Amino acid sequence: MVRVKPFAAIRPPKEIVKEVAARPYDVLNSKEAQAEAGEKSLLHITKPEIDFDPIADEHSQPVYDKAVENFKLWQKNGWLVRESKPCYYIYAQTMEGRTQYGFVLCAHTDDYASGKIKKHELTRKDKEDDRMIHVRIQNANIEPVFFSFPDNEQLSKIIADTIAKEPEYDFVAEDGFGHHFWVIDDDALIQKISDIFQNDVPAFYVADGHHRTAAAARVGAEKRENNPSHTGDEEYNFFMAVCFPESQLKIIDYNRVVKDLNGLSAEELLKALEEDFTVSLVSKPRCGRAAKPYRPEKLHNFSMYLEGKWYSLEAKEGRYDDNDPIGVLDVTILSQLVLDKILGIKDLRTDKRIDFVGGIRGLGELSRRVDSGEMKVAFALYPVSMKQLVDIADSGNIMPPKTTWFEPKLRSGLAIHSLD
Repeated sequence: MVRVKPFAAIRPPKEIVKEVAARPYDVLNSKEAQAEAGEKSLLHITKPEIDFDPIADEHSQPVYDKAVENFKLWQKNGWLVRESKPCYYIYAQTMEGRTQYGFVLCAHTDDYASGKIKKHELTRKDKEDDRMIHVRIQNANIEPVFFSFPDNEQLSKIIADTIAKEPEYDFVAEDGFGHHFWVIDDDALIQKISDIFQNDVPAFYVADGHHRTAAAARVGAEKRENNPSHTGDEEYNFFMAVCFPESQLKIIDYNRVVKDLNGLSAEELLKALEEDFTVSLVSKPRCGRAAKPYRPEKLHNFSMYLEGKWYSLEAKEGRYDDNDPIGVLDVTILSQLVLDKILGIKDLRTDKRIDFVGGIRGLGELSRRVDSGEMKVAFALYPVSMKQLVDIADSGNIMPPKTTWFEPKLRSGLAIHSLD
């Protein structure tokens, strides 16, 4: 079972929480962050290169120093204040009328090392190194990772009882998503939550934040090696996560756009696709209007945008293995039968001819990028299910790159975990 603990969060006073809270560091480029950051925004801590004119290299030492300086300044100014005692928290997000509720807690690095915190993606060492530097220099987890766990009746009851009370934070961000936050400071309830997780929850699943999770574990191991009196209970053995019951999470599509047709004409591409797919023209421009976008309706059904037209691609029987948790994924089918076999894209991680578009941007973003001439063809996929993610993580397999997109993203700045 997993090991968790409460923590004394460093967080903003409720009067200014909307000014401090920010989108995660990795969903904004530096120019976007600079334009979005107000005076108190956490972006000055998570993306401090924006405080330089011109914007500085985010991996340079002056930028790292600025991150530390700003974190101290925000605390000095009272924009971030440390809780008086360790607590658990409930964090809820509302998008398009649907709300999901998760526990904000600290998970143990040993559970990551032993595999009780299960991953479904490979990490890149350079990204791990970057996140590790940020944890090390701040001696804190500034941004949480995003976990799921198997539904548990007792924990669901605690969530229901907690959210019946007035939230500590309750605001709608500029993107229209609602954010709600409750503090659990009752000692008996805190102990009960710890006991339930440690006795009844067998595993956590990394939904979003593989690099931050790996970086936190590496910092914990580093501190452990440098502490001859290490016991395993030190704060550095723990890192901050927001953990949602599986049934509350929804994965949205993660789509692909490709720069060229690998020397083929549009007609030749359509002909090549017919070997493995049933290809149907769904919509085309009419009366000066763009073609109506087509969204995949089920697993193994894809949509393709090519030369102003939307097509349905239905994978034929025998082209995938329903008994293979990786082979049955639509990202695998598309990669093997289209991107590799026809378009010559062998490595999704390194090939510059392909790009990825989160479904939150809509199908219109796919057609826009093709119509602009930047890309030649776009493919939309049916979303992966939480069951598929869990099955793959449980089997020890790794999903292909850019398979899952979770939305809404966790808002940074609602809680920070100090390693002291």
